[in-house]
Amino acid sequence: MRFILIAILFFCAGRGLHAQTLDSIFFNLYTDSLKKGTYNYINVEGHFTDGTYLPLGEKEIKFSASSGKFTGNSLFIDSAFTGDRVTIKAVVIRNPRLFREIDIYIKKLPDDEKLPTLEEVMKGKKSDTIDDRRQKSKGKRI
Repeated sequence: MRFILIAILFFCAGRGLHAQTLDSIFFNLYTDSLKKGTYNYINVEGHFTDGTYLPLGEKEIKFSASSGKFTGNSLFIDSAFTGDRVTIKAVVIRNPRLFREIDIYIKKLPDDEKLPTLEEVMKGKKSDTIDDRRQKSKGKRI
């Protein structure tokens, strides 16, 4: 009986260790462009052989970029940067052969979006979106 219990314990422990093998990584970005003068969160997720997906951080991934500086998963792009894009590379620390690279463009339009006030949200009134204001400035309304 004791032998069977030990065998089951080893079997379960072996399965648990095997279940957490990193299979692949990919970028799951929250935005399509980077903003200058601010921190931009770069989300990298890992796919494991047991089918799970988990976010990865600086303990699992080594980040590098053609411009800017990483603090954890956040990339700071200096406001004086003049390029149109930044190349970001994420390398798995335990397996450097497993990596991904991506080019992310720099945001060109200013952040002048008018967010709705608390009163507008409570009343259900929509404020103009960026697209609405662009169309108004061109004299066209969709």
